[in-house]
Amino acid sequence: MSLLRRVAEQERPQLTFWLDGRQLRACAGDTVLTAVLSQAAQLRRSEFSGAPRAGFCLIGSCQDCWMRREDGTPLRACSTTVSAGMRLLSGNLPVQLEGEALP
Repeated sequence: MSLLRRVAEQERPQLTFWLDGRQLRACAGDTVLTAVLSQAAQLRRSEFSGAPRAGFCLIGSCQDCWMRREDGTPLRACSTTVSAGMRLLSGNLPVQLEGEALP
């Protein structure tokens, strides 16, 4: 069950992206947050409690929508536009220790 339901702009061109190894579709111009939550009940899992998260402020202020690409690159889902072929993970972000780079 998805958390968001698209009610407008349904005629935009479609593109394919991947979430946790599953091929999904999104509308061109969607943010990652919109693309994921239009097809899933959660955006990611909290790295602290493991609880499901769906973003909070939706404007890039709260830090609640961080996800990562399959290559480990972090991205903010609410302000990153989904692109064709993008490969995303909804699991926990790796813990970053001071002075250590994220994988």
